[in-house]
Amino acid sequence: MALSLRISSSPLICRATLANGDNGRNHHAKDAAFIRRTVDLAEMSAGLTSPHPNFGCVIATSSGKVAGEGYLYAQGTKPAEALAVEAAGEFCRGSTAYLNMEPGDCHGDHAAVSALVQAGIERVVVGIRHPLQHLRGSAIRELRSQGIEVNVLGEDFESKVLEDARKSCLLVNAPLIHRACSRVPFSVLKYAMTLDGKIAASSGHAAWISSKLSRTRVFELRGGSDAVIVGGNTVRQDDPRLTARHGQGHTPTRIVMTQSLDLPEKAHLWDVSEVPTIIVTQRGARKSFQKFLASKGVEVVEFDMLNPREVMEYFHLRGYLSILWECGGTLAASAISSSVIHKVVAFVAPKIIGGRNAPSPVGELGMVEMTQALNLMDVCYEQVGPDMLVTGFLQPIPDLIPVIPSEDATVEIDPSVNPFESSIIFFYKTWDLYGSFSNFSPHPIRMPCGEENDDYMTWPSVEHYYQANKFVGVENPMAHDCVEKIRTARSPEEAALIGRSTLRQKPELVRSDWEDVKIEVMYMALKCKFSTYPHLKSMLLSTAGSVLVESSPHDLFWGGGREGEGLNYLGRLLMQLRSEYLEDSSVSAENTSST
Repeated sequence: MALSLRISSSPLICRATLANGDNGRNHHAKDAAFIRRTVDLAEMSAGLTSPHPNFGCVIATSSGKVAGEGYLYAQGTKPAEALAVEAAGEFCRGSTAYLNMEPGDCHGDHAAVSALVQAGIERVVVGIRHPLQHLRGSAIRELRSQGIEVNVLGEDFESKVLEDARKSCLLVNAPLIHRACSRVPFSVLKYAMTLDGKIAASSGHAAWISSKLSRTRVFELRGGSDAVIVGGNTVRQDDPRLTARHGQGHTPTRIVMTQSLDLPEKAHLWDVSEVPTIIVTQRGARKSFQKFLASKGVEVVEFDMLNPREVMEYFHLRGYLSILWECGGTLAASAISSSVIHKVVAFVAPKIIGGRNAPSPVGELGMVEMTQALNLMDVCYEQVGPDMLVTGFLQPIPDLIPVIPSEDATVEIDPSVNPFESSIIFFYKTWDLYGSFSNFSPHPIRMPCGEENDDYMTWPSVEHYYQANKFVGVENPMAHDCVEKIRTARSPEEAALIGRSTLRQKPELVRSDWEDVKIEVMYMALKCKFSTYPHLKSMLLSTAGSVLVESSPHDLFWGGGREGEGLNYLGRLLMQLRSEYLEDSSVSAENTSST
């Protein structure tokens, strides 16, 4: 099954049609069919806002009718379960909810579970448990404690049809599962070749090998990826744009991997007005050209030893889930040898071009016998126009069974284990154990629109409020429009993208005192968040004595940086806020004892 992007105008879908296959099929077949539908919905999540897991929910009545459906638009937005409940309405009571994955309720936020419980759902069928260890099993336990029957495929019942449905659940969230089990993002090698195995003519000319239909599929693959990576030779030969030119959805970050930094001064990738470009190179390479790229807004990251494994480990730390490799044969061979490629997507065109020196999709791997050849697993074949699409896995998707004991279970075994005990506590993405400390966490706050504005409004996250304040008070209609766009952005990631791109492209819209006030703006927003949500305040206080580090490897102001060189202002502000809370608690305790 290929991971694909399907565009829909809304993540909330309402249906009241008879489910296919419900007439006369057995119970397992019906459950499997609904689970596969949740996977179809979950695919709509892919790449819209990165990174986030792919969730879909179907609510079916006892008679087999689909009453409501929903999918997760982005991390920090309304859960798929809540959207499906809204769509189903009164038909929820006594119905069954089907989920491709266990809900990701965490940090005391139980919106997904609460939506199912309050709607009167009688049974929940889950495709797989949550891949992240600190979330695994918690939502299932909560649902069962509320008297809801919960069945997990592969645990509570098994059959061939259910195993196939469960496998589709693993596939749709393969990037998240790999992140949970490894230190590299899920990587897909994509190429188009002729029937005789060439990706270009001897001259290097490669446009176009595959058909227009195949190229459309490539745009969809890009749209479902966090980033696209190419080598320096691809930039020199093809001058690609690497955009998802389907007019909608997510456009991935462009990454160029080049040891020598021997790149042209004019290239489509240096235009970062719509999407960022990152160059990874050997430390010290062409410093003057690095400055030139920086002046264009292109980020350059240096490595002591440039190899695919270290580069992927770095982007794993940056939170990337999935990367599409569209590189030439030399870099492809290096990536395969480094064991960072998990899946291959090959378009084979019915053309023959020949040429002794014409390049092939994969360079030298050091194999001399056919018995050494790498065999793909779960191979699929599909005709796309005149071309044949062949997909398969070089590495299996890690299985989540048996379930690794949760932290709660570990504490039961050994009460001396304290998951909150650490001299340094790192946090970054909202899925981390301490992810609620992030300014991107899905916790709405009520704050005024500006310093001199008494009108309070609800902001979907701290990041929404922070980004909007870059343009507050500027007497320009475009600045006012920007504030509103940020406030109504459907996820913190989208709010950040709007704010950062506007700051870069139209600096005249940014308030003149922004550099002086941005730390105070962030602090006031954080204080509001932790004061609004008692469970967040308790978690912050539980870290007393520990150093808090926002572990973003690329943000040298708010984060700790790649090698600890960052200023870590977000961590500092949280420690400052924690100190204030502890001091208030101490004063309160003294007053109580004195009375």
